[in-house]
Amino acid sequence: MIITEVQVQNYRLLKDFSISLEDELSLVVGKNNCGKTSLLSVMDKFLNSSSPHPFSFNDFNLGFLDELKKIIENDIPENYRAKGIALKLFINYDEGDNLANISKLMMDLDPENNKIVLLFEYILTIDDLNELKGDFAKFTEEKQKDLSFFLKDNYKKYFKLSRKTVDPTNNEKFIDLEREKISLKNVINYKFIKANRDVSNKDSDKSLSSLSSNIYEQIETSKEHQAKIDDFKETLQKTDNSLNDVYSRIFEDVTKKVERFGGIKENDTKISITSTLQHKDLLKGNTTVLYTHGSHELPENYNGLGYMNLINMIFEIEIKVKEFKKEKEESPADINLLFIEEPEAHTHPQMQYIFIKNIKDLLKDGVDATHKLQYIVSTHSPHIVSESDFDDIKYLKLVDDSIVARNLKDLEYEYKNDRKEQNYKFLKQYLTLHRAELFFADKAIFIEGDTERILLPAMMKKVDLECSDDKERSDIPLLSQNISIVETGNYSHIFEKFINFIGVKSLIITDIDSADGNGKKCPVTDPNAKITTNASLKFFYKSEKLGDFKDETIENMVLKKDDVSKEWAKAEDGLLVCVYQTNEKNSDDREYHARSFEDSFFHINRQFIIDNKTNFESLKNVGYFEDESKDSYELSTNCVDKKPSFAIEILLTSEISKDSSDWKIPDYIKQGLLWLREDQN
Repeated sequence: MIITEVQVQNYRLLKDFSISLEDELSLVVGKNNCGKTSLLSVMDKFLNSSSPHPFSFNDFNLGFLDELKKIIENDIPENYRAKGIALKLFINYDEGDNLANISKLMMDLDPENNKIVLLFEYILTIDDLNELKGDFAKFTEEKQKDLSFFLKDNYKKYFKLSRKTVDPTNNEKFIDLEREKISLKNVINYKFIKANRDVSNKDSDKSLSSLSSNIYEQIETSKEHQAKIDDFKETLQKTDNSLNDVYSRIFEDVTKKVERFGGIKENDTKISITSTLQHKDLLKGNTTVLYTHGSHELPENYNGLGYMNLINMIFEIEIKVKEFKKEKEESPADINLLFIEEPEAHTHPQMQYIFIKNIKDLLKDGVDATHKLQYIVSTHSPHIVSESDFDDIKYLKLVDDSIVARNLKDLEYEYKNDRKEQNYKFLKQYLTLHRAELFFADKAIFIEGDTERILLPAMMKKVDLECSDDKERSDIPLLSQNISIVETGNYSHIFEKFINFIGVKSLIITDIDSADGNGKKCPVTDPNAKITTNASLKFFYKSEKLGDFKDETIENMVLKKDDVSKEWAKAEDGLLVCVYQTNEKNSDDREYHARSFEDSFFHINRQFIIDNKTNFESLKNVGYFEDESKDSYELSTNCVDKKPSFAIEILLTSEISKDSSDWKIPDYIKQGLLWLREDQN
């Protein structure tokens, strides 16, 4: 028995949210403030809180409050349905499950129906809405305040909790769990480990040691550890007997003085002090976690926060699993769900790899032989993502002021439908090995090779410096934005489904790669130049004609994927653009259309190379630069020996400044970076 899907309405940014869960691990990824903690807390408030009002006013989704305001300011619709915060859990069971606990939750006895839907709500019914409308009208007669001001102090009067099992296709068909007094205690057990774990390495802190007593309390109630517990108690009894003899000598003077104040009867004031060691109390404050360093044992606070966090997490997981098992006489709940929030806290990348590699093994045995353990791990660590099974990943993203969740395995289906499984395998391997941080980026730049990779940060800084003089610009500097740079060679088109999937603003920097009609490369200025051989340009713009790319402005090349045709099409509000070499004037006012990055760079920076030619050891035939009969295409073809070395030498030869004597950015890259720098509408 497992939870297959979780739906949330009107809770914080989770306006109309749905996420599917895997049988075991569901890895929830996304940037900060994308709803991961909200998912944890809404389930906790509905499933674990005993309060009739577990929600604060700030938990209500802002869009929902706006809708409520419109309803109250106008006539209440005849078809009004109770509204508020809602959590819906879809539960699947099979013939091997024990149905005793869920029998009262079943809407029908159809053997083909193996699904139960639980609906938890904190809602405003029609009667409460009418009362709210009347009370708010009276309130506004006395005070000129809005609905939010009124509800902030009074929402608990109108919103009420509701628990139901509902028909999967019709919420109007339900069983009221409150009215029928049906408990879910043995159906769902939900626990979590929060990111702000109580870990520090101060000398006075013993957070790990204190957890050992918690683990003991869970072990004490289990049948499988009964022999060990009995042995522990027997050892304590022997210790008590030994201490009694010691205590009688230590406290001999005191007890004799008490006897001298004798009462009416003999022995009225005769006392003894005996040892009564309690197995639980003994562990509290009296156990110390040590770790071995060479031949020495050192206290826990000598460890770094990373190790302490990892050990703390293992301890916490062990405690939670023991709690899932419950007391000796009780069976575990049918569904046991554990939420681990951001396990990467304080840990370095290697430790994050270790955690996610081992978490499945740690929890694979479940609660016991017949009860699975489902667990959700939320993270914004690319290191954890890179070591994960892609089928487990749930990607959360903010879209139009609401959070949406996407299954990465759905992306695989898209590639398969287009018969491009090989592209998906490449994407999966590439992201795993190199660029899992794309999942957490706000924007992305896809580049072809080493030269652009080495120079791009410097180019971004140059653009930022130039923009800093423009007082009218309010956009954030490129180097202050969360931008991921991905080196793809001439295969950026393979990433197109992933770019659309994560929905981040993306810049592809590529070459126009001009060629004649037979596909033989030639300069753009060659009369025989008819086509582009660039795979990405041909894919995204559905053309190979060179004329379709020459003289185009970046504004006319922005793309968006059409939801119906599934093709990329030009759109002003698009999220992707490809930039390539364009006509550009150099300092001599000579206009030229380059074919490649090096070609373009030499056209506008020829004098810079000449002035610093002794610094460019990677260039051969350096004398060509002073030969005016050689154009930039010839220089790029005959002078570049080692591209990465050339890029490094550019950086070593220059300072990143606005000084016109320094090297300049090819205009096509500059325009692309300026487009990327702008905020997304």
